[in-house]
Amino acid sequence: MCRNLFILFFVFITQTLPAQKNNRPNIIYIMADDLGYADLSCYGRKDYQTPNLDKLCSQGVKFTNAYATAPVCTPTRVAFITGRYPARLTVGLYEPIAEGHKDGLVGLSAQTPSIATLLKKAGYETYLVGKWHLGYQPEYAPNKNGFDYFFGFKAGATDYISHTAFKGEPDLYENDILVEKNGYLTDILGEKAIEVIKQQHKKPFFLALMFNAPHWPWQPPGDKPVGNGTSSEWPKGGSPQVYAAMMKSLDDAVGRIVKTIDDLHLSSNTVIIFTSDNGGEKFSDNGIYKGGKMQLWEGGIREPAFVRWSGKLKENSETNQVVTTMDWTATILALAGARADKNFPLDGMDLMPVLTGKKAAVPRTLYWRIFQRRQHAAVRDGNWKWLRDEKGEEYLFDLSIDPSEKNNIKEKFPETFLKLKNKYGAWEKTMLAPIPLD
Repeated sequence: MCRNLFILFFVFITQTLPAQKNNRPNIIYIMADDLGYADLSCYGRKDYQTPNLDKLCSQGVKFTNAYATAPVCTPTRVAFITGRYPARLTVGLYEPIAEGHKDGLVGLSAQTPSIATLLKKAGYETYLVGKWHLGYQPEYAPNKNGFDYFFGFKAGATDYISHTAFKGEPDLYENDILVEKNGYLTDILGEKAIEVIKQQHKKPFFLALMFNAPHWPWQPPGDKPVGNGTSSEWPKGGSPQVYAAMMKSLDDAVGRIVKTIDDLHLSSNTVIIFTSDNGGEKFSDNGIYKGGKMQLWEGGIREPAFVRWSGKLKENSETNQVVTTMDWTATILALAGARADKNFPLDGMDLMPVLTGKKAAVPRTLYWRIFQRRQHAAVRDGNWKWLRDEKGEEYLFDLSIDPSEKNNIKEKFPETFLKLKNKYGAWEKTMLAPIPLD
């Protein structure tokens, strides 16, 4: 009798555990580049429409208090890939990694566990399509940092038509091999993502889709290559109309991706997260928020963000939960049943209790530092924000009543001002010292 019970128990375990493991969702994380808070029509843009992104937003949970962990590319990407404040790693001190570091020892080392490494250990297939910007040398490549497959570019920007970097050198890779493709880069990245989704997957998959749009150079579909320019030339030119065309390409690409997921009946088992890497700059709309990219005013770090998981998350819902880039890492790992390395604890929090409505929004304390080009420092504690700008001027704002940061109230609330300033000072002592711009 006992033997029969043991056999039945064994059969039950062997049949149910794989099913539970296989029911873990696919996860697609989409990061736009230099997208302003109000650059989507669902966040307030008026001069063009983003119907596909608007629809995706309406099918899930929209965040109104989402932040990038830094106001520039490389540090924010360090935060996402590692789940930790970028100033904990040397590579995160480069704001951003510049063209001159191509032959230098600057990059994300495999010694630091990445989101891809941790997901692979948990049984996921891992893909990165698009922008890397975490090191040029082979030892810093995505494939060395846990990604099974990489298709994209390593520089901070690339020509949308010729797929070349700042000085005209080729910069489109499939894994570690340079490749040539004809077409507009946003379209190419979207189609490559669709190829990944359509594969016959034996395991759940994680896809990090890092678009370069709408980062300069300002090139719409059908344009000519910029040529062998320099980094100082690339941000020139453009127009609101060109920007709108670039955004249409981004919106269309996301629309095709979502349609593929829905057509393959994967929507109930695929989580889609959409966000950006920092605030917008030229031609962007940062809404009511002051400043932009490279600054720690709200316009430099506020970003649109939303999550769809059909049948699991309530549609047309909205949360004012304060979130930052590192939270997406923690959330993705939790969804996958993956664990962080105990020697590299995460700085973010799992957002699933908030996303599912099981938990109300909670107050957060978040820190920012930017040093190489704009010496800004900031902390948000609940609704309070302390900021120090490049001139050494210090500010205190109550974001609940002054989200545009118009009224410096440090004299009115000196105790709160000193509390936040001291919090920042204590946090900074736990980070690496900044590196001057070379």
